[in-house]
Amino acid sequence: MSIIALSAVLAFAAPAADTPQDAFFNNLTALCGQRFQGRVTTDDAADADFRSQRLTMHVRDCSPTEIRIPFRVGDDRTRTWVITRTETGLRLKHDHRDPEDGHTHTLHWYGGDTASAGTAERQEFPVDDESIALFNANNAQVSTTNVWAVEVHPGQSYVYELSRANRLLRVEFDTTQPLTD
Repeated sequence: MSIIALSAVLAFAAPAADTPQDAFFNNLTALCGQRFQGRVTTDDAADADFRSQRLTMHVRDCSPTEIRIPFRVGDDRTRTWVITRTETGLRLKHDHRDPEDGHTHTLHWYGGDTASAGTAERQEFPVDDESIALFNANNAQVSTTNVWAVEVHPGQSYVYELSRANRLLRVEFDTTQPLTD
């Protein structure tokens, strides 16, 4: 292999995992370009509509600092999870769009930053102050104590979780069988 070809291969290799968040980001990056089908694994009545729909995610638009993951619920393509590296850890934001015109939804760009190192397989994102203000301004106070979590279990699954008092939603995606359709 030539020096130039070897340099190109090394340039795209995942960075060393110095922290649990680096390892987590590397685990997520390994899924880039792939789509997966999921299912709701919790039984909250509020999620009946999600349970009755086909749920898919597509890990795409990956860079060394940000990964965008469109989340499709049936024919609804209005949600994207955005995970970004920050100076102090990781950030999860929800990019929500109106289905009619694609403009940002009233409840758009909410989420939070990691408050601890987490693990290579699980990161938690407590609601941030900006999101609390957004929820309060839009009659969504119930969401002001949200904690989101994302899990990446290499060779097994990707899990999205929303929790707060009296509420738990977990959606698990089987990463052993990427979608081809």
